[in-house]
Amino acid sequence: MESTRTARAAADTTDPRAGLRAVASLRTLADSLELRQVEAALRAGMTWQQIADALGVTRQAVHKKYSKRIDPTIEVPRRSS
Repeated sequence: MESTRTARAAADTTDPRAGLRAVASLRTLADSLELRQVEAALRAGMTWQQIADALGVTRQAVHKKYSKRIDPTIEVPRRSS
């Protein structure tokens, strides 16, 4: 599996250039997967607060990062007062 090879390269400190490239690749992969999971969570009816709690960040942080990146067809649950 490619991601396993990339993770090994990122952990290997014998070639820092290759390791840094691997870390950058993993970061890109993680960001893409996180966006997909945020979209899935919103589709499942989770609120920004619930998503933030699951990610260990603030509601404001997750909203700022993803509110303009998510699929615009997703119905975003609103907080009830």
